[in-house]
Amino acid sequence: MPAALGEAGGHEGGVRVLPAGRQALLVELSRGEHAEAFHAELLRRRARGELPAVREIVPGARTVLLDGIADHTPDAMARFARALASWRIPPLRRDTGAAVEIPVVYDGPDLAEVAAVWGVAADEVARIHSRTEFRVAFCGFAPGFGYLTGLPERLHVPRRTTPRTKVPAGALALAGPYTGVYPRPSPGGWQLIGRMPGPDTLWDPAREPAALLGPGTRVRFVAAAAAETGTVTVTGTGDVTVERTGERDADVGAEARR
Repeated sequence: MPAALGEAGGHEGGVRVLPAGRQALLVELSRGEHAEAFHAELLRRRARGELPAVREIVPGARTVLLDGIADHTPDAMARFARALASWRIPPLRRDTGAAVEIPVVYDGPDLAEVAAVWGVAADEVARIHSRTEFRVAFCGFAPGFGYLTGLPERLHVPRRTTPRTKVPAGALALAGPYTGVYPRPSPGGWQLIGRMPGPDTLWDPAREPAALLGPGTRVRFVAAAAAETGTVTVTGTGDVTVERTGERDADVGAEARR
């Protein structure tokens, strides 16, 4: 592991700034919420013209990558790293910027399991989840997939012990501190509590930006009526199917063995 160019212990558990190639710095934070706050501060400083020229700022679960630093001479990189480590970062504010509203039918096959973890009735899961203010912490896994935070720690749920080999596009899922919506069919081990009609809007390469949910975006989930968007069926073998009104959308046989 390369030596840190900047390091401080006062930033709520500490921060380390590491070289990442010739033109990038990787900022390591102790917790995901600290990485979100650090990312937000970078965007604020860039908007105010207070940040050296950087091509990309890429948040991760507990890191932020600054790539394409224009002045990448060793002295300039070291000074920048020390400055980053010395910043005082204000707490993250989730109520800034316009929110993207995503309609959701709360009828996922794992509703009962999530309700049991939360200690509520199954129909309470939709009410609690749709009243939560979410924010995209970072993106990854698949184009258009955002890792959304906002659920309090007492509502975090574990991943499924047996992952599904295929989760339908549009599935609304929970795992650990994150909520996410699958933009395309794929394997997955998250708990499915609902589905988004029209998931193609999550990722459109012909649109700018292609991703509907970029880092920092506020997100609200709005409960929709199942009658308007079809139904989800879990067969006796545990397979999951999605059938829209008037058409059989797809057998997304998820091999959801229980």
